[in-house]
Amino acid sequence: MSKPQTIRKAMLGKIELRLVSSGDHFVGMSDGKIICKGRDQEVVWSQLYADVLKSRPNYFGYDGACNRFLHFFRGGFASSEYASKEREYKLASKRKLDAIATPQQAASASGLGENIWSVFQSNMLSPFEKMRVRDVLMGPKSDAFIQSAARFTLDCGGQALRDMEHVLRPFEAAKWTVVTFLPFLWRPEQHMYLKPEVTKLYAERVGHPYAEMYSPDLDIAVYESLLDLSRQTEKELVDLKPRDRIDIQSFIWVIGKYDGEPSRE
Repeated sequence: MSKPQTIRKAMLGKIELRLVSSGDHFVGMSDGKIICKGRDQEVVWSQLYADVLKSRPNYFGYDGACNRFLHFFRGGFASSEYASKEREYKLASKRKLDAIATPQQAASASGLGENIWSVFQSNMLSPFEKMRVRDVLMGPKSDAFIQSAARFTLDCGGQALRDMEHVLRPFEAAKWTVVTFLPFLWRPEQHMYLKPEVTKLYAERVGHPYAEMYSPDLDIAVYESLLDLSRQTEKELVDLKPRDRIDIQSFIWVIGKYDGEPSRE
């Protein structure tokens, strides 16, 4: 029988997490205490994070998140109030982008900057972010940014993400909100728009490793963790019947940001 061996370590605040290989299974440990076991190392690692995050005051799990969402929109995703507040303006931005170019077309097109800028005027971005994006799209780097965003939409690759960062960095626009905006609108069944702080709070509340994985650096591993959070949320919300990740992103926003009076529907 092989000797147990630590194959992964991380700090969750002041808590040390360890993934230990032990024969034909893996063990997740928190400060030396066994928390979970299993045969799939990625499943055990994610479960370890989730179980430790449950001890935090922000945690209320996916059931609590669903209840909170329905507190604000009693009709769920079918609610007309939800549509008017959270979905329709995002769909309008998607329709505008689709009318300009598909990602396949944009990956090699030139001269789209001014039209694409009209899509970025959505309230999904802050005024400061929009000013910086405008400088990019109205300048000589416009084609390079749009083409790399289109390539990222098509393949989710790290190189396309690095290409966007290279273009955006001199404009102080190398932000997750900027690089995920077009891919999310082009393919909301596949990609996710990242509002960092709200999404981090949401991940803490449902116990997902993204809460600790997040970094402002444009690292593909952060985006992959975000996609995993999106997939897990889709599974947990199956009874609410989300149509795409526009609904998932809106759900995350509501859980992380909303406060005040519930829906009357």
